[in-house]
Amino acid sequence: MNIKNRLTLMSFLQFFVWGAWLITVGNYWFATKQWSGAEFGAIFSTLGLSSILMPALIGIIADRWVSAEKLYGILHIFGGLALCYIPQVDNPATFYWVIFGAMLCYMPTISLSNSVAYTILKNNDYDVVKVFPPIRVWGTIGFIAAMWLTNLSGNKASANMFYISAFAAFILGIYSFTLPKCPPQKLIEKGSSLSQKLGLDAFKLFGTYKMAVFFIFSMFLGAALQLTNMYGDVFLSEFGNMPQYANSFVVQKSTLIMSISQFSETAFILAIPFFLKRFGIKQVMLISMLAWVLRFGFFAYGDPSFGGTSLIIMSCIVYGMAFDFFNISGSLFIETTTDSKIRSSAQGLFMMMSNGFGAFFGGIISGQVIDAFFTHDGVRDWHSIWLAFATYALVIAIAFSVMFKHKHNPEEVANVSH
Repeated sequence: MNIKNRLTLMSFLQFFVWGAWLITVGNYWFATKQWSGAEFGAIFSTLGLSSILMPALIGIIADRWVSAEKLYGILHIFGGLALCYIPQVDNPATFYWVIFGAMLCYMPTISLSNSVAYTILKNNDYDVVKVFPPIRVWGTIGFIAAMWLTNLSGNKASANMFYISAFAAFILGIYSFTLPKCPPQKLIEKGSSLSQKLGLDAFKLFGTYKMAVFFIFSMFLGAALQLTNMYGDVFLSEFGNMPQYANSFVVQKSTLIMSISQFSETAFILAIPFFLKRFGIKQVMLISMLAWVLRFGFFAYGDPSFGGTSLIIMSCIVYGMAFDFFNISGSLFIETTTDSKIRSSAQGLFMMMSNGFGAFFGGIISGQVIDAFFTHDGVRDWHSIWLAFATYALVIAIAFSVMFKHKHNPEEVANVSH
């Protein structure tokens, strides 16, 4: 199996592990365990907290002390053990801590998988900007495959979803040890500063105006991603409270409708090399932000009627551009603009700001805002909610266009493989 195929399998399994339970855990929580909604909200906070705590730390370890592919494998094996234990849990408090442990292991592997792939590709003289997106697209396919497997096998409310996820995690963990070596980039030299010895040099990127602005806006866009993950399916399902829509396809198959977003990802990932080389990171991220405006705006005017369903589908289609042009392009931007000695750490910082602080604060603040301003007598005003989110994305786009200073250099992107 050649290098690209081996990394493709890694990417597929990476997101298969997550997709096996992330979309359906609510069914297990409410239908099988019959636990409360208030406690369920805390489960998704583990994703943000884990992304704050772990990716930067794991990136430092990979940069300084442990080969990235081995560390990657160890994390998946321990994460798989935690997933195996979840079906034994019989109370919400313990469930929270076990899933938190699983996420502490899983979330840093997202950025670490990027570092492993970039290192192996560059060591084999591949153009990362051209070759990586077609590899990464199989991660999205893996997520979809796991989601459909869990549903079609009758396990969307069963503890078996966690066993499916754990089995994939064990396979990936063992497989990781067969990948080409990705050793630490730099040994600790005599006379090194304390920050260098501890591997904290990546945090100095915040001292550079351009990188600081990039990381801050990564946090803001990470919040937008959390909004659509938290509320998209609930929004469609609540049309069922309206008699004229109760039996509509959109309500009955809301998860299937939302999965169009993941299919859209697979198309837009493949477009990244062209857009990134042609327009540069600033324009690509601006396109992402404007796509978020459309994502929320289409939802605001969508409903299960024929015309309204078209808008919902359009929202799911532009999601691929909104997500990929931010997450994948942002990761490639880090790869092209940071020193190789701190690259894993820098990828961890990107993950920490977007999926960590962004997701955590986006989830908390959006919930408070919705309850305070857009919920009346227990009924959510989704039209106003989505318009508010669209306005948020538009303000972020305008601010980013003014504050982020970056001159596109096509040669810089073209030479990323060197």
